Amino acid sequence: MTEPTRVLHVSDLHFGRPSVPEQIEAIERLIEQRGFDVVAVSGDLSQRARAGEFQAAARFLRDAGKVSRTIVVPGNHDVAWWFAPLNVGKRHRKYENYEAYVSKDLEPTLRVNGATFIGVNTSHGVTPRTLTWNVRDISILGDLTEKQFQRVAREAAAAPASDAKIVVMHHNPVQGELSGRHGLKRSSEVLRRFAEAGVTAVLCGHDHQEAVHLIEHTAGGVVVSTAGTVSNRSRGGRPSSMNVLTFSPHRVLVETLVWSADGADFVAGPVQEFDR
Repeated sequence: MTEPTRVLHVSDLHFGRPSVPEQIEAIERLIEQRGFDVVAVSGDLSQRARAGEFQAAARFLRDAGKVSRTIVVPGNHDVAWWFAPLNVGKRHRKYENYEAYVSKDLEPTLRVNGATFIGVNTSHGVTPRTLTWNVRDISILGDLTEKQFQRVAREAAAAPASDAKIVVMHHNPVQGELSGRHGLKRSSEVLRRFAEAGVTAVLCGHDHQEAVHLIEHTAGGVVVSTAGTVSNRSRGGRPSSMNVLTFSPHRVLVETLVWSADGADFVAGPVQEFDR
C-alpha cells in the first residue's frame, strides 16, 4: 500500500518589503519539524522581481530542500514584464532574475512515491492574450496555452495510474470570495481540461485569500487548494495562511494553517476532506 504523500503548500511569499520574517521563520521550523514529502511554492516569491528578493527566496528553498523535496513556479510578481510588454523588447529578461537565483525550469515536474507534481507557468507578463478592457488586469491576469494543456495531459498520462496528479501554478482558477475575481483567463475551460487529463488537485495562490474547493466535472473532481499569502499583503486584513495536503490512495485531506500573532506561529484552522 502506498504511504500518504504530505505536502506543504505555500504561496505569495513576496520576499522584499511585504515579507514578514517571523512568519518565514515559523514556516522553516514547521518544515524541519514535520518533514513534509514535498514543499510546493505556487509563485510570487518576490515583490518586484529584484535579485535580492530572489536571493532570499533561494535561501528559503535551499533550507526547505534539506528535509523535503521542493517544487516552485513563478508568479506574476516574479516576471519583469516591462522588459518586453506585448512580447516586444528583451523577452529573455522577463525571467532573468528568477532563472538566475531560483530555477531555470519554469515548468518543473516532480515525482515522489504516490504523487506526480506538474508545474505550470501561468505568469507570462503583459501579452496580447492577457489583455482585457479592464486596466486592473495588466500584468495581473494569468493564462495557459494549448501547448501547456497538452503537456499537462502528457505528464498525467505518463504517471503511474495510482498517483495523485497535482498541478502547481500561480493564478487562481476559482473566483476569490473577497476579490470577486478569477486570476486566470478561461478558468472554466482550464478546470475542465485538467479534469479530463485526470488531475487530482491544483495548488495555486495569487488571490491572497485562502480557499479550498472541489470542482466537479463529468470527467472527475478536482480539488483546488488556494493558499493565502505569507506576507503583510493579505486580503481584507485576514491573517497569513498556508495549506497542508495529505494525498492517500482514496482521499485528499486539506488542513489550513493560520498565522497567530499572539503565539508567533501558524495554528490549525479549517480541515476539509475529499474522495479521490
